[in-house]
Amino acid sequence: MNDTAMTKLTRSQREAVQHKDGPLLVLAGPGSGKTRVITYRIAALIESGVRPYNICAITFTNKSAEEMRQRAFSLGSSAGAHISTFHSLCVRILRQYAQKAGIKPGFSVYDESDQAKCVKEAIRMCELDTASFTPSRMLDAISTLKNKLVDPALFKSEADDFFSNKLAKVYEIYQKLLSERNGLDFDDLLMKTAVLLRDCPEVCNELNQRFRYLLIDEYQDTNHAQYTISKYLVCHHNNICVAGDPDQSIYRWRGADIRNILAFEKDWPAATVVKLEENFRSGANILKKADNLIACNKNRKEKTLIPTKSEPGYVDVSCYSDEAEEAQMIGEKVKELVAKGHSLKDIAVFYRVNAMSRIIEEAFFRNNIKYQIVRGVEFYRRREIKDILAYLKVLVNPDDEVSLLRIINTPARGIGKVTVEKVKSFASDNRISFFEALRKSGQIKTLPSGAQAKLAVLHNMLLQFQKDVSGKAATVAERVFKESGLEQSYHSEGAEGQDAIENVNELINAASKFDQQSADSTLLDFLQQISLFSDADSYDTLSECVALMTLHAAKGLEFENVFIVGLEEGILPHERANYNDNEDELEEERRLFFVGITRAKAGLYISYAKYRTIHGQMLRSVPSQFLYELDSDFEKSSESSEFQDEEFSDLQDEQEEMPEFELGQLVRHESFGLGRVKKFVDMGANSIIQIQFNTGQTKSLMLKYANLSRVDN
Repeated sequence: MNDTAMTKLTRSQREAVQHKDGPLLVLAGPGSGKTRVITYRIAALIESGVRPYNICAITFTNKSAEEMRQRAFSLGSSAGAHISTFHSLCVRILRQYAQKAGIKPGFSVYDESDQAKCVKEAIRMCELDTASFTPSRMLDAISTLKNKLVDPALFKSEADDFFSNKLAKVYEIYQKLLSERNGLDFDDLLMKTAVLLRDCPEVCNELNQRFRYLLIDEYQDTNHAQYTISKYLVCHHNNICVAGDPDQSIYRWRGADIRNILAFEKDWPAATVVKLEENFRSGANILKKADNLIACNKNRKEKTLIPTKSEPGYVDVSCYSDEAEEAQMIGEKVKELVAKGHSLKDIAVFYRVNAMSRIIEEAFFRNNIKYQIVRGVEFYRRREIKDILAYLKVLVNPDDEVSLLRIINTPARGIGKVTVEKVKSFASDNRISFFEALRKSGQIKTLPSGAQAKLAVLHNMLLQFQKDVSGKAATVAERVFKESGLEQSYHSEGAEGQDAIENVNELINAASKFDQQSADSTLLDFLQQISLFSDADSYDTLSECVALMTLHAAKGLEFENVFIVGLEEGILPHERANYNDNEDELEEERRLFFVGITRAKAGLYISYAKYRTIHGQMLRSVPSQFLYELDSDFEKSSESSEFQDEEFSDLQDEQEEMPEFELGQLVRHESFGLGRVKKFVDMGANSIIQIQFNTGQTKSLMLKYANLSRVDN
């Protein structure tokens, strides 16, 4: 890296890049060049004499890891530095130290559907009702425990209530099933790596010697397991550099702990702290709104977004009658932007939950506006893709019973449920894997000879496929597709089957591209990459389409023009933020809105509706409290005729006649029934009352429209 390259950096960026030894915290606001700092830092370390082999850089998506690799290469950094996601690093460590971690190196990484099948089986084995103990609830609880490094034995010893005791049993059996099938879920990748580093000093020492410098991007999104991995990877040299922004911590619901970055200086008292406050993305007007909003949070580190662009940026806050008008007007504004020369690919629409995309899609269809929904893992959830991937998973991990059960009669080969149950019983009685039971199917006396023959044919076919398992992924996938009967089966399904064939061919093409990236790549490597695929990795930045996505999916992206819809209480902030007056949840919702705002470069369009259909009911909406925090003038503008309608205009004139409600007061709502007042937010004429109803719901309602009646206790 030459001196000219360094001149492209700001003073604070250069300070972070040139820091060499010891802990470093880079507090990087949105659009402040954080990725540039990390890649320049990699190049600077190598230039100072550090071997690339001794550098490990971690980020959170495959796409950002690839971008980081490309940028480092462009700076003249030689190959050899490890740049990947946390999960990819953990897969590599666990395959290398599998025996010490108590697993087999050919393990499968179970996706959400595979996990659901396993946990359903565990629930049934515990003789529990899946309606009361739903698989999703069990998996969420188990995920939380794993992120905190709580294993089944520890949790069982601490369980002290009915639900915890049942969960402990499900967790124990779920892990037993995974172990028998040599499968790991996503949380296992982190937990087993953290435990390996914690409990095996020799492995910890080897990896400290290997990775002399650790760089972690998006540190605010790390959970406890990732925090533990980071700590042990540098415990012998303390050369850790983390970059992130507490104001952009938006993954609390999946275990991210904002305290990791807030307490960095406490964990590392000798840490150097560098603030990146210059923003190279957004106009000053946009940044001003973002600063006003996020200043309302308490759990943060003080910083200011300093605009560097000369264009001020445009901000518009609009109110619509309902979600249909909101969607239609967004469509019309998009057409106006295109008419002014803007590209569709530079426009995005963000929403709080996926369900909100439907009405926008319909409006775009009517207006002939091309769009893409950034929800890429859907491709890997298609039936035909899961079918062929199940075959491939069995080839590298014959113990993967979930995948084996999926393909045992796919395509149909006359192996029914009765036969499968007899094979499972034989495997259980003899304490062997399902795959081994297939090999010994001739010994299952309860099976007729015809069924034994069909099982033998399947087993022999899989053995033949296994001979190619060390070869190229595309070659194996293509052979399996043709010789397993899958291709012929789809051909017989007509138009729908043709779509399936095209999708499988797309997967094979992806495998071929993967093979070309490295001469040493294997089928196992390809399956690993797919298993860690995320929504953000699927976003096609070159497609001439408007991007529709959730605010969570927008993290790390940027657009010339951004629309954020549904700024209403119960949507943004989400209604769960009101449960138990949870200030942490509310602050996270505010950070989520902050992330959405700071994706916009030139134009920011925020909207809310007077009415919105919720669970099939058209309900009066309450403007989000965040709108008042964006701009102190919002209260005045919301009192304008734009927000009012004739039905409610008389209520403002009679404001003094509105009943007063005390905290804890029992009230009745005509739609939601009985409830108690939990909170009152004084916004003048637009004051909000928060009520916890007997149904368990907590609702924030605009007092003047709520039509509440007092109920004597």
